[in-house]
Amino acid sequence: MFMNRFQSGLLKTTLLSLCLSTAGFAAQAETTITAVMHAPLRAVDPVISTAYILRNYGYMVYDTLLARDSQGAPQPQMADWTVSDDGKTYTFTLRDGLKFHDGAPVTAEDAVASLNRWSQVDKTGQVMASLMSEMTVVDDKTFTMTFPEPTGIALIALSKPSGVAPFILPKAAAETPISQPITSTIGSGPFKFDEAAYQPGVSATFLKNEDYVPRTEPADGLAGGKVVKVDKVVWTTMPDSMTAVNAMLSGEIDFYEQIPHDLLPLVEGNPDFTTEMYRKQGSQNLVRLNFTQPPFDNPKIREAALLALGQQAMLDAQVGAGSQYARTCPAVFGCESPYASDYAADKILEPHPEEAKAALAEAGYDGAPVLLMHATDLNNLAPQGPVIGQQLRDAGFTVDMVSMDWASVVARRASKAPVAEGGWNVFSTTNVLPDVGDPIGFIGVAAGGASSWFGWPDVPEIEELRGKLASTSDPDEQKRIGQEIDKLVIDNEVMIPMGEFYNVTVKSASLTGQLDAEAPVFWNMEKSE
Repeated sequence: MFMNRFQSGLLKTTLLSLCLSTAGFAAQAETTITAVMHAPLRAVDPVISTAYILRNYGYMVYDTLLARDSQGAPQPQMADWTVSDDGKTYTFTLRDGLKFHDGAPVTAEDAVASLNRWSQVDKTGQVMASLMSEMTVVDDKTFTMTFPEPTGIALIALSKPSGVAPFILPKAAAETPISQPITSTIGSGPFKFDEAAYQPGVSATFLKNEDYVPRTEPADGLAGGKVVKVDKVVWTTMPDSMTAVNAMLSGEIDFYEQIPHDLLPLVEGNPDFTTEMYRKQGSQNLVRLNFTQPPFDNPKIREAALLALGQQAMLDAQVGAGSQYARTCPAVFGCESPYASDYAADKILEPHPEEAKAALAEAGYDGAPVLLMHATDLNNLAPQGPVIGQQLRDAGFTVDMVSMDWASVVARRASKAPVAEGGWNVFSTTNVLPDVGDPIGFIGVAAGGASSWFGWPDVPEIEELRGKLASTSDPDEQKRIGQEIDKLVIDNEVMIPMGEFYNVTVKSASLTGQLDAEAPVFWNMEKSE
């Protein structure tokens, strides 16, 4: 059957309209980065926990007053500052164009309320607050910090890049007691959180904040302009690492934050992917003992634990024997920090089971089990528990290793109860090297008893030295104090360093522009078709 001219013309017009419509749709299609992060997002309070996934979430949704550039120098971000001639008063002025996702302007009252809440939990914030005489709102855009003595702690604290970063929340949210997690997701950062799409532990979606006004300077580390170049970022959770790699190979995801090192051969050399190691996101392994419960309330038994443990076996389990991505390191503050020390390296690097047995005998250890929490669902943590458990057993400890997901470890490690009532004796984790290298803010060395990180060591000499370090600007004196803290940390087993390693990020070749920063941030990243 043949068409007449009218029918033929109508068909051509319809097809042309369809093609133009399709082309228009393609031109307007959203650009989405789908990412598998190192852990699922299960909460939305960016300062209530040291979990790094909350830090990463914070950088998406919130902003900070200051930020550090690629050289580690504090730079203006939400605010500029001036310092009085006597070095005691800092005046911070918010820049123009700042507003929260609900349209409300960011004010000095929001900033002060946010810093007050943050400084209750962050170690650097606690030191800053202890040294500060007052923090005062001057007007809507200005506030001051006043110290009785000259100090640089304000700039150090407000530009802190990792751990618990000082994100600025709306005043109403910031006034939430620190014991109560906030549920609001209203920030002022470069992305908006899509609450309707949020599935805790499964998926989190971030939308470009069209109203965000970035700084005019180029992005540099975490400083400079936070220019978002995609429409959407989706964090999705995969049931296991092999599933995530297969999703990369099939094009289902674009970004895998921390691929297990033994799976790297599946993507290395493939032109469809890039692999990068970001040194600022390198990590230190550490073991933490609970000072409040037997047997590690006994200093001699803590010493036995330090003697029992060694680094190389854990590193081999994490990244493979002889890997370029790991190294042993006895330094509490990391081997690349200004405070690096080899104090007690002979005890720290290698296990000494016979010496540990002798220490246990001297302490009268009765063989009571120690409960070791073993996180099984995170690539870097899963290998740790079995190595620690075996080394402790080799040294004469009775070990009850309880395997659980990381969220359960995070919940249980907050308990000071006896083991029989839900408490614990030992856990292990990792901290990124920028956090580790800061003696003022590193949670692993704070030793103020009840106010300390989980394990609650109480060593007043360490707290006194951390305060002194914050009060001096002399690099030589800072180094001397830092290395003295290192010695006290080891001598009191405040934490046990277990070596350093570097993660590898795998990305689709279509992704470019990831910044070399202390956290994986998604501004400045572009996705080509």
